[in-house]
Amino acid sequence: MAPKKPRIVAIANEKGGVGKTATVVNLSAALSLEGQKVLVVDMDPQHNTTNGLGVDIDDERINIYDLITNGREYKARDAVCRTKWEKLDLIPSHIDLSGAEIELVDEEGRENRLKDVVAEVAGDYDVVIMDTPPSLSLLTINVFAAAREVLVPCQTHPYAYKALEDLFDTIEDIKEEINPDIKISGIIPTFYDQRTKISRDILERLQTNDRYKNLLFDTAIRVNTDITASSDKGKPVVFYRKSSYGANDYMALAREFIG
Repeated sequence: MAPKKPRIVAIANEKGGVGKTATVVNLSAALSLEGQKVLVVDMDPQHNTTNGLGVDIDDERINIYDLITNGREYKARDAVCRTKWEKLDLIPSHIDLSGAEIELVDEEGRENRLKDVVAEVAGDYDVVIMDTPPSLSLLTINVFAAAREVLVPCQTHPYAYKALEDLFDTIEDIKEEINPDIKISGIIPTFYDQRTKISRDILERLQTNDRYKNLLFDTAIRVNTDITASSDKGKPVVFYRKSSYGANDYMALAREFIG
């Protein structure tokens, strides 16, 4: 029997502030608790995912910037660091990643640098989850070139809902021009607050829109201060406060994701 292909997933939204990094950190951790071996790749120069998984930025440590700008010198496995939690590994980001676009601008195959990195290590994992910068850039295109599927966190707010269309169009372009295997496999409602009419309205629009309704996860990530507090501690909410709404929602999302 052929070995099962790892799921290679981008968490993306061109709009910031929708819970993208929180989704990367907490979904990854929840999947590890469900027995999945998970690798997180932090492609955001702000390195919030790296910090959120309890890993400090260290100039001595090989990171994703080293791999995509100087892959001949570094091996992807040498950049993988174990987090404090079993089955949850990370290739960390670095602030230098913000300059990678300029460095790679004239390089051949620049949009496939990350794809080559991921190919080296993906077979060791059940799921590879990649964080993206909150804008369309060469770094984001690298993530989309490497990914087989995209999960889209969508804050239950009008601005985030309106931004979905642009992201869907971008993924269609990537599919045509760079990566025919990519698809959007799910939309995750985030910052859901059932007490507010606007939150309920946006969720209903997601549930009834012909383009989105079949992709929408049943699990909505509710507004929960424990998610914010856990990121401050560098600890996913499923380990920080197991009984919180945030932990319960991400565990439900993980089970839904596994299917």
